[in-house]
Amino acid sequence: MSDQATRANASATELERLDHWIGGASAQPATGDYIETVSPMTGAAHLRVAAGDAGDVARAVAAAEAARDGWRRFPAAERGRLMLALAQKMRAEKERLAEMERADTGKPMAGALGEIEGSAQYFEFYGSLVYLPVGDVLDVAPDQHVFTRREPYGVIGVITPWNLPLNQAARAIAPALVAGNTIVAKPSEITSRTTIEMARMASEVGFPAGVINIVLGTGEAVGEAIVRAEAVRKVAFTGSVGVGRAIGRIAAERIIPLTLELGGKSANIVFEDADLDLAAAEAVKGFTLNAGQVCSAGTRLLVQRSIYDRFMDKLAAEIAKIVPGENLGPLITPAQFERVKGYFTTAEEDGARLLAGGGIAEVAGQEGGFYVKPTIYADVTNSMRIAREEIFGPVGVAIAFEDEDEAVRIANDSDYGLIGTLWSRDVSRALRVADRIEAGQIFVNVWNTMSVQTPFGGHKNSGYGREKGIEAIHHYSHLKTVTVKI
Repeated sequence: MSDQATRANASATELERLDHWIGGASAQPATGDYIETVSPMTGAAHLRVAAGDAGDVARAVAAAEAARDGWRRFPAAERGRLMLALAQKMRAEKERLAEMERADTGKPMAGALGEIEGSAQYFEFYGSLVYLPVGDVLDVAPDQHVFTRREPYGVIGVITPWNLPLNQAARAIAPALVAGNTIVAKPSEITSRTTIEMARMASEVGFPAGVINIVLGTGEAVGEAIVRAEAVRKVAFTGSVGVGRAIGRIAAERIIPLTLELGGKSANIVFEDADLDLAAAEAVKGFTLNAGQVCSAGTRLLVQRSIYDRFMDKLAAEIAKIVPGENLGPLITPAQFERVKGYFTTAEEDGARLLAGGGIAEVAGQEGGFYVKPTIYADVTNSMRIAREEIFGPVGVAIAFEDEDEAVRIANDSDYGLIGTLWSRDVSRALRVADRIEAGQIFVNVWNTMSVQTPFGGHKNSGYGREKGIEAIHHYSHLKTVTVKI
């Protein structure tokens, strides 16, 4: 049982109950057990979620395996039509989905609506790609017809975290489906409702039973069973480095491919010739969006020493515009709330200078909520724990540098490599630095404008493989070469 939830008891019978989605229908857990979750906005009991086990996973995998051949042979245009129909339905009910997302995560309504729109875009984008060629003809010899084609793996396991529930599920499920795979997914037991609702909507618009299956429960009971299931031929996981390593060990034993997106500690470099007002506003957005619970958060601010003090003043002014309970949501789980509070103590012990925030936030009417103040620490060195570890809260650290070479050295001195951002009016410098930063995505004079079209993934401990864009389809299919003597 996770730290974020406890077994439901008789007194919780009035709470809404959420069951699995297996074979195109709601399915109760074989054990009859449920996990009680709490609202991040109030700390009160919120929902009873099916506590799945290996038996439930076996049922879902069997349903996906039974649907696999039929879905693979479904006409591509029909797969695309269903994907577009699902996107349309999600948009038509976006307010209801956003309310579910807000209830589970506490994020402001504008953010929840944005997440639903982004989720619909994945199905829309990949649904339109069914008309792309799936291989090439190779000119090998006059008497040989040689061609390649991309084919689905079969059953794909998808394991997603609690911070962006529906968006991250859609990010993996949509390209896997359009490539011809079937799905067994496990959302976080803390934030499962919109993923279940997406699967229900898929059935309503005509997806065959068994193409999308959702098993609820903990990583230990459900996630590991998915990775170990014999019929699961690839796994996409988003989450912590520790769990990613554990999944990697199982996948290595089974010799199956993975897509791993494991987080970051991304550098946001501000040079002295930058538009400082814009850079400050975007920098604060970069570590407070979704209460900092974003793997690509720009939490390490590297600021050129000649403008350091002036930029700190601008940061403080921008942070004052971020109001918990209004445009800043709570931390989503009790465990994460405690973890972030622990880093406030760590920062003080390491000698960082608190510029703003650094404590719990009180929100009227939500006194039991998991809110913390947006926080920035100055005079940080890259060796401090708050500069090296992913905090996953609205906490940024500011590190001074002298010149371009030192900025690049500090940026790359990290176990992670997900994104990098830099601010400079010198285009030559921007291109030089972008080339030298070890990260999967680089942004210049803008923060994190990724779209469904842009491939996403990391270097080093941030993981491997790519999601989003046309590139993702290649990670959910493998290549076959056919040679015919003529």
